[in-house]
Amino acid sequence: MILVAYALICLIFGTTFLAIKIGVDAGAPPFFSAGLRFFLAGSILFLWMVWKRKASFSLLLRKEMSFTGATLTFGTFSTLYWAEQYVSSGLGAVLSATGPIMILLLQTAILRQKAPLHSLFGCIIGFIGVLLLVLPNLSLNISHLWLIGCVAILIGECCYALGTIYSKKVISNMSHVSPIALNAVQMMYGGILLFILSFITEDVHPSFLLSFKTAGSLLYLIVLGSMVGHTLFYWLVAKTNPVFPSTWLYISPPIAVGVGVLFYHETVSWITLLGVVTIIAGTVLVNLGALRQMVIKRKQIL
Repeated sequence: MILVAYALICLIFGTTFLAIKIGVDAGAPPFFSAGLRFFLAGSILFLWMVWKRKASFSLLLRKEMSFTGATLTFGTFSTLYWAEQYVSSGLGAVLSATGPIMILLLQTAILRQKAPLHSLFGCIIGFIGVLLLVLPNLSLNISHLWLIGCVAILIGECCYALGTIYSKKVISNMSHVSPIALNAVQMMYGGILLFILSFITEDVHPSFLLSFKTAGSLLYLIVLGSMVGHTLFYWLVAKTNPVFPSTWLYISPPIAVGVGVLFYHETVSWITLLGVVTIIAGTVLVNLGALRQMVIKRKQIL
């Protein structure tokens, strides 16, 4: 079941980057559409869990939920949605693949966990991959907003890493609560923060929902991207560790790049492909220990 859930996460999340791009390009306000996505998905999931008597409304008052919502949802996706106005969906996915590297760096810096040598090499290789993606384009007349978008995604991944590490602690301390309910509430908090940011920065006209592209993108992201994908992610964090579920970030980039080229006519250079391979190689090295443990456990089960 763990491997099936993991495969679904890779497929779903690999296509959400293009869904975000399609919606934003079609005129959806990035912060408002992100807030609508996560608040609706979280609310539906939470009310369903309350109806199944697997959660109570008191969960909404837990301060832990506000922090995970601020990091996992708000911090990660406010930057990604905004950046995809200026960068391709494939590039957004590849830069998001730095998430596991950020997790390792934070675990080393904050939790004082000693990192294996191969993980440190993985960080270096991953950083080289980011340089391969970004630096060649700087020699071209690229908009400064493109560069800011790339940096914004990397900042979002720092938030993602912090939220992933903290969510493991939350799940351990609240083991009596379903991970689905925890995920739902953090999405609601993240959605509210995105609404606040949208109110401050965007002029929202509800008519954007009348477009087939924006409505279809939003529906796909709410149902599959958030309700299914993020619930499976939270479940995997509870069943494994903070690192392993995050490795979807180096499986999904090739999927994201591929669907972007096939269905949205995005261009890919050989340097971009080299950057993809390099970042994936780096993140594999970062998570080599966790992956070995998963393979050993799988063999023992079989």
